[in-house]
Amino acid sequence: MSGAVFVLAVAVAVLAVLAGYVLLATYNDVIGLGQRIDKAWANIDVALKQRYDELPNLVDAVRGLMGFEQAVLERVTRARAAYAREAPIPTQAATSEATTTALRSLFATVEAYPDITAHENVLQLQGEVQRLEGIIADRRELYNDMVYRYNTRIRTLPTLLLAPIFGWQPRPFFKAAEAETGRPDVRLTPG
Repeated sequence: MSGAVFVLAVAVAVLAVLAGYVLLATYNDVIGLGQRIDKAWANIDVALKQRYDELPNLVDAVRGLMGFEQAVLERVTRARAAYAREAPIPTQAATSEATTTALRSLFATVEAYPDITAHENVLQLQGEVQRLEGIIADRRELYNDMVYRYNTRIRTLPTLLLAPIFGWQPRPFFKAAEAETGRPDVRLTPG
């Protein structure tokens, strides 16, 4: 009988080691994914801050050249004013998309005025803001990919069983609000 007890003890020990390994590997994987999400968001935040800093320069450069298009400039200014680094990610995403929509409207309006597009300063600022828009889009894609991986991981076995124990909750995607997914309204009405 002692041989059977020994075999059973070894089998239980092996199962305990395997369970511990699965638990540790799962825990480390989820923590790593969470860290990648935080890093991806920090990279978005840097680009949002850079865009935030560039917008007043662009608005100032264009303001004097666009006498009757003040509504377009006001939308960009309002969108910039709504930016808050401490806001939850969905709020920041909505603000970012509103800013992008306002900028598209501004860029479309600027293109309608050859005298504005002839100013080197405006072209440089517009190019810089467009570059930052591209960076934000790329970083948003990476962030959303990390969120997808994390959310999928915590909703599959065996992690699904561990998620409540460790308090792992789904993370929000960085997505456009439905109102901002359409085409910008650009109406040129001389005053």
